[in-house]
Amino acid sequence: MRALFVGGPVDNSELDINATTPPTHYPPDTGSGQSRYRLHQVGRKGDDVVYAVYGAPDSADDEVLAIAEERGYARRFEAEPGPARL
Repeated sequence: MRALFVGGPVDNSELDINATTPPTHYPPDTGSGQSRYRLHQVGRKGDDVVYAVYGAPDSADDEVLAIAEERGYARRFEAEPGPARL
């Protein structure tokens, strides 16, 4: 699946995650107490999660979702956007 980032120093960056379920935070475990990006949305194609949208630590959910829609992630991946709850 593709991880897509909104806000913060890695805004509009992407990377591949080799997992069937996206982690709730990225990076998943820093061990340093450092703020992490939080999962806000997943895009599904059938039963498969094909993308995950992560927002910067201080980003509001509605702001991250609006930016994800503007960037056309669902269209790009031909997927249905949905809530972060899996």
